[in-house]
Formats: sequence, structure tokens, C-alpha cells
Amino acid sequence: MKLPPPGQAAPAAPVSTRSMVLWCPDWPITAALREHLLPAEHPVALIEKGEVFACSPAAREQGVKRGLRLREAQARCTSLTVLPYEPAQDARSFEPVLAAVEKIMPGVQLIRPGLCALHAKGPARYYGSENHAAAVLLKALAAIGLTAARVGVADSPFAAEHAARSTEFLDEPESDSVWIIPPGESPAFLSSFPLEVLEEPALAVILRRLGIRTLGDFAALTRADVRNRFGAEGALAHLKASGLDHHSVVERKPPAELDVVVHCEPPLARIDELTFTLRLSAEKFVDRLREAGLVCTVLSVRLQSESGEESVRSWRHPRWFDADDVLDRVRWQLQGSGNVEHGLRAGISRVQLAPETVEDLSDHADGLWGTGPDENIHHGLARVQSMLGHGAVLTAMVAGGRMLTDRRVFIPWGDPPSEAAAKSRDLPWPGQLPGPAPATVFDQPRPVQVLDCAGGSVDVDERGLLTGVPTVLVTEPPRQSAIASWAGPWPIVERWWDSKGRALNRFQVVDDSGRAWLLLLEDHHWWAEASYD
Repeated sequence: MKLPPPGQAAPAAPVSTRSMVLWCPDWPITAALREHLLPAEHPVALIEKGEVFACSPAAREQGVKRGLRLREAQARCTSLTVLPYEPAQDARSFEPVLAAVEKIMPGVQLIRPGLCALHAKGPARYYGSENHAAAVLLKALAAIGLTAARVGVADSPFAAEHAARSTEFLDEPESDSVWIIPPGESPAFLSSFPLEVLEEPALAVILRRLGIRTLGDFAALTRADVRNRFGAEGALAHLKASGLDHHSVVERKPPAELDVVVHCEPPLARIDELTFTLRLSAEKFVDRLREAGLVCTVLSVRLQSESGEESVRSWRHPRWFDADDVLDRVRWQLQGSGNVEHGLRAGISRVQLAPETVEDLSDHADGLWGTGPDENIHHGLARVQSMLGHGAVLTAMVAGGRMLTDRRVFIPWGDPPSEAAAKSRDLPWPGQLPGPAPATVFDQPRPVQVLDCAGGSVDVDERGLLTGVPTVLVTEPPRQSAIASWAGPWPIVERWWDSKGRALNRFQVVDDSGRAWLLLLEDHHWWAEASYD
């Protein structure tokens, strides 16, 4: 026996952990049948990237299998129902299954939709044995309509999963839906499995070249030799083949309940009464987030009236919500649907505050010199909004477009940027003005005149050439300035195929005082679109 060097501890031997794995065969098909209310005996195929991702037993009986092209699958089964594969649908449909398992056996780990694992020790001790615990689990699933579930129990999650899958090869898989591998016999159970179950294609190729065909052959090798030859990945695969999995069952922790629901009895018909009632709940909502180390940046407010009406809106905050901000959003949402002085159309019976987007509290920590100026600005703007309304304070964002007035979009303070405006900004927009953008954009273009040295108006002919050299700029109130430099014209054509389209030319002009202007020439008339400060 080789001893470790002095002062160095011997490596710990892997310890087996009894695991119970629940497997629902053909779960993507089961989820699709439940989602679309189709009978279980109906032939169904889920398609991903033009190929069959999963198919029902009825479809497999007619020759449909995974990997077939769509047309070939339809040729083999003319009554085949084709549906797109949706991974989110699998996860959504499996959530009630996890909830049903957690009611009787806490500590479930979701491996993937249709497959989950538990520690076998606790349920076996509570229900008397592993066999009884598996029977109780299957009975609970049968109560929610899952009668084809399989359960495997072994010394590792890997062995338990394949024990559950192997129940389909028993003489009576319908009645024998549980396979329990006795303690210490998992290596013997896995010994006849092919190398493909390890899901390590590169390793499997190398092992076949060495004459190793099954997990039993692979497990017969010594741990040290495998690690030296195949590295860490090979050592982990060797543990699986030996009935020992380095992965233990990790209990899923349901997310903390961060929503706050307030029931008003009797229903409240005035906004001031409702906000007064919600103050403690708003503070509780913010404190609960802080205890979890989070802050809310997008808040969902759901209001329900006694007459059954419902108002739902998402509010975005430029920083993060505190209790006063939450109350302001509730009040603004109510002011948009009723009259403050005369009350609402129906009393509010239920209010739900839910964080749609949360961020880590540490990301919003105060800076080295504090955040006093930012807080003062925010509180000032929020105060104006509370007095004048949600749309009284606007912030600007840059959208896409050729004209500067089209690119300037205003949104209420705290609201999310417009998705349409953000997407349009990335479009090419031939003819748009390159940066830097002017500092001042006029709400309406101002009429100006551009004159040549003879006092005549400068124009652009059909060939895009100037009729004269710009010399004098006349602005309102009547003021003449000599043009020190100019650039242009840059033609802009909007909707050339439409009779209502526009054709104009853009110029940049600097007068003798050093002020720069952005000018437009349209239908022989000059306009000032913006100015550079």
C-alpha cells in the first residue's frame, strides 16, 4: 500500500449518496399534449430546425423517429400533428409536477423538465422504506394525471436516472414503474451499459480504441490511471461508471416571495385614503427587498376594483424605488383612470405590488463622495411629477430619422425608453446628419434668407449646383450677418415614390460672430433647423 507523503492527507474516497430520480418519459410530448388539449393516442411530432425533436408513441408506431426531416415524417404518418418545439413550454408545464412533489417530499432538484432528483434517505425514513416512498410519489403524480412516470433509486443520481429509464425494458413496465438498486450494487447494474450514456463522445472514441466497450470495463480501471491519462473530465466519468457521482442532489430553493398584496375591506373610493392605507405595505415591500440584498428598478402595480375592473401597469425608476416612489406610482396610476376630487368609478378592493426587475443592492451603493446631488435632482423631479402629473417631467432620447425633429423623442421621467425608437436608431437612414449633433433644435424650423453678393437669394438647380455663393445670412428678428464659411448642399429625399414626399438640401453655415447654423432649403425657401452653440 502506497502511503501519502508526510504532512499530506490521503485523498478522500468518494462517498455514495442514496438518490431517488423521477423520470417522465416523453415529457416534451406530454407538455405539448396538455398545452394544446390533444388526446394521448394522437400522433404528434415536435419540430426544431426542420427536424423531429420528439414524437409521441403513436407516431413512433408509424415509423416517425427523432432526427427525421419534417417531410419524411409526414410521409410516414399522414395524420401526424406537427407543432414547434418550445423549451419554455416544457419548463412551464413541469412546474406543477415539482410543486406536487415538494408537498410530500421537500428538497427537489430539477435536472431538466421531465427529470428531477431527491435524497432518498429522508423519504425512505418517513414512509418506512424506499419502495414505499417511491409508491407514494407515483400515487401523488397519478392524482395530477401523470400515470407514466418512472422512479429509480440507487447510490448516485446518475445510476438512479438510468434505473428509472430501465423500467421500460421490464416485462411489465406499466406495473413495474420502480427500480431500486440495493446499496453497493450500482456498479454491477451499470456495468453492461454502453459508453454513450456518459455523454462524452470524445472520451468514448478513445476508450473504444483501447478496447473498452462498456461502463464495467471502464470502471475496472484504477482511478489514478484514469486521471493521469484522461484528466479531470475522464476522472469524473470514471466516478459515474463506478456508481459514484460527484454531483450530489442540490435542493432547489424557491425564490423569496417579494410581492405584497393588500386587501381593502371595505373597498376604498378615494386616492388619499388608499395611499394612506398602502404606506406601511410600501415600506414592507422595500424592506423585504433590502433584506434579500435587492432593489427594485421596474415595479408592477395591479389594482382591482370591487366591480371586477383591473388596472395593471409597469413603472420604471431611473434609480430604484423607495416607499414614497411606490406610493407615487400607485397614485399616478389611479389619477389616469379617475377623477381625484369626485372619487373613482369603483372602490379599490385589492392592490398587488410586484418587482418585475430587481438588481443587486451592492450595485447601487453610494459612491465615495455620496449621491446627494443625484438624490436632490431625483426628489425634485419626482415632487414636480406628484404635483403636476406623470407627464409633466420629460426626458429626451435619440431615435432614428433624417430630420432632427424626428430624432428627438420625449418620455416621462422614470419610464422605459421606447423600444420602437431604440430600434429605429440602429437603421441606416441615408441622408441623416452625422455627429456631432447641434445643441439646439428648434421646435419649428425658423425662416431665414441666404443671399449672394448681389443680394439675390441663393438656390440649388436641378443638377444640385448652387446658383450663387452664400454671402449674407438674414435671421429673425431682421438681422444680417456675413457668412464666414459654409458647407453643402447635402440632398435629402424622403418617400420619393409618394406624391407627399419631400426633397430638400441641408447646409451648415457659420456667420461672422462665430455662431453655426444648420439650414434647410426646400421649395426655394430657406429654414434654420438647428444651431450649434
